[in-house]
Amino acid sequence: MHPSMIQRTIYAIDQLSKTVGHAFAWCGLVLTLGTCYEVFVRYVLNDPTSWAFDLSYLMYGGLFFMAGAYTLSRGGHVRADMFYRLWPQRVQAAVELALYIVFFFPGILALMVAGWGYGSGAMAIREVSVNSPAGMPIWPLKMMIPVGGTLMCLQGAAEVMRCILCLREGHWAPRLHDVEELENQLLEAAAHGKAPEEVLR
Repeated sequence: MHPSMIQRTIYAIDQLSKTVGHAFAWCGLVLTLGTCYEVFVRYVLNDPTSWAFDLSYLMYGGLFFMAGAYTLSRGGHVRADMFYRLWPQRVQAAVELALYIVFFFPGILALMVAGWGYGSGAMAIREVSVNSPAGMPIWPLKMMIPVGGTLMCLQGAAEVMRCILCLREGHWAPRLHDVEELENQLLEAAAHGKAPEEVLR
């Protein structure tokens, strides 16, 4: 496949991951508002809700399952990079490619297969929560397991393509930018001779 075609494919998958990740980021706001409301009515009005606990794990679970591909697309998952960052980029790409093939894809494929059985079984019986009287439906959350796994697998394919491009060209293909860690901003500033104070303004 031509490098420009690979780059366009990576960009399209990154955009998909970004769209889904941004959409499910709203779960964090709903979770915060629901928790604040529960704390207020429980401790101020002495009238706790019957749905706050279910809401909290539904929102957090949705965010966790559906934002994984977005985090992967930004290189945001935890990695022990004390040595990795010192390697030449081609070496980084070769190691990442091997790890994706040996560990990532088998694990994600197992998650997708097991998650489909788990989620489809819950959907078939329209499973609801037994943790509170509200009986909130939890089968949509369980169906997010195979869907999130599929998105992770797709983003993993984009990362493999990114590794292949790096092996060919000697440098990493650019990632989409919307949120950047402060550490990366400081390193970029230092590379251009800027003081840390200029970044922190």
